[in-house]
Amino acid sequence: MQTQLSDKYRDTAIGQQADAVLRSCVHCGFCNATCPTYQLLGDELDGPRGRIYQIKQVLEGQPATATLRNHLDRCLTCRACETTCPSGVQYHRLLDIGRELVEIQVPRSWLQRKLRSLLGYVLRSPQRVAALLFAGRLVRPLMPARLRKRIPVPGRSVALTPAGHSRRMLLLDGCVQPAAAPQINAAAIQVFDRLGIHLSRASEAGCCGALQFHLSDIDGARQRARENIDAWWPFIEQGTEAIVITATGCAPMVKDYAHLLKDDPQYTDRAERVSALARDISEVLRDENLDAFRKPQARRISFHAPCTLQHGQQLTGVVEKLLQDLGYELTPVPDAHLCCGSAGTYSILQPDISGRLLKNKLQALQEHRPALIATANIGCLLHLQADAGVPVIHWIELLKD
Repeated sequence: MQTQLSDKYRDTAIGQQADAVLRSCVHCGFCNATCPTYQLLGDELDGPRGRIYQIKQVLEGQPATATLRNHLDRCLTCRACETTCPSGVQYHRLLDIGRELVEIQVPRSWLQRKLRSLLGYVLRSPQRVAALLFAGRLVRPLMPARLRKRIPVPGRSVALTPAGHSRRMLLLDGCVQPAAAPQINAAAIQVFDRLGIHLSRASEAGCCGALQFHLSDIDGARQRARENIDAWWPFIEQGTEAIVITATGCAPMVKDYAHLLKDDPQYTDRAERVSALARDISEVLRDENLDAFRKPQARRISFHAPCTLQHGQQLTGVVEKLLQDLGYELTPVPDAHLCCGSAGTYSILQPDISGRLLKNKLQALQEHRPALIATANIGCLLHLQADAGVPVIHWIELLKD
């Protein structure tokens, strides 16, 4: 694609990065075939090709509008378009640039800014999430049925005393997951303990920064990254093998710390090291001997592959193969590449589109009547759990049982 960036952006770092992405796009439109919002809305401006063109116009000097901001807001950042793209267009990089520029040119209303700020403030803290869930469960009986089912049941807290092992890895605790589903990381610790690997948790580490990043609070996301790097660095200096991440929504963010902090000379080298060590839990376990976890009478289940697993990390089929090798029968899932509609805070900020995607996804997952639905991300789990007719769990819990 030919570009004529305005003088304002032509010689800047973001301008050069955006120009490289734009020039790699041949405008073929294959991306629209796998874009959830284009499939639902049928509007070219709500597909990757249309959004690319609109961001290109801003970079070439046309003023941004609130309408453009809405089209960018409706993008789930699922990156299914990148999996489909034959030219390797890094759409998410251009989207990040476009959102940042549009946010500056077209400020949101006071109410919108406060809502986004509140979401970022509450959801990045396990303590605040826990307090919110506690309050929600207290008044749950008084809520309308539609809201009542959105309050997750309390997670099962497990007392752990893993043995000491020579192999050591770090575990990202996260923000929402410790409060909403503490059993997930507990299961991971138990599984790794049986494999002879000690999973450590750095108490000072917290939210990976993805929530703030996708709420256009880039500075806040960078600060979360710095805090985590500082918390993990003593463990890294002691020779930890990997930073293990059980929430696929966090993994692409941590793996991207090197890019996020590339212009911060104090953190550039350490961010690159952290990104190199970051591993989705499935990446670690696919290289381990899991014979001890085989299930001779495993159940028939359905697996929902989060977008951050199959598109964000390009790990399509890894968890599925692990589960099949352990004896589970996985039901076929039509349109498995499409998003469930969770997408971080998307289900809160875009409830109509999110609800339609959830309905379609649950229909696909339950078409062949599985005993349960397994997934790999806390956001997807909570989103699916609210309306599913069967239990929804993280797949690592299947190995613990």
